[in-house]
Amino acid sequence: MSSLYTRHHVRIYRFVLRFVGDRASAKDLVSDTFLDVWQKARSFEGRSQVSTWLLSIARHKALASQRRHSADVDVNAWKSIEDVTDDRETAIEKKQKNAILIDCLAKLSPAHREIIDLVYSHEKSIDEGC
Repeated sequence: MSSLYTRHHVRIYRFVLRFVGDRASAKDLVSDTFLDVWQKARSFEGRSQVSTWLLSIARHKALASQRRHSADVDVNAWKSIEDVTDDRETAIEKKQKNAILIDCLAKLSPAHREIIDLVYSHEKSIDEGC
């Protein structure tokens, strides 16, 4: 359990932090996730990677936390981060592309946004994300 925690806790923390937007809550959710893993280890059937199973448990915990606290996911948080190496034209171009992307992502269901997050941010296959 210790090696499992050491290997995956940072990834799970970052994943749930995107949902809840609060570091303390994210740490609590990571602890809750690994408690569930400890209690439900026998239910792991090996049909997916362990990391996919862990992220799935963390996802359910984060969604439940959101429902309890009525917290909104901040899909625009990364929008304000600029690359200081970009020239003015490139920065404007990126802002325009980001605005279009944010608009498109906002139109997706939460489940579809999550799949995109898993595939592009966590390098999971589409089959693992579904």
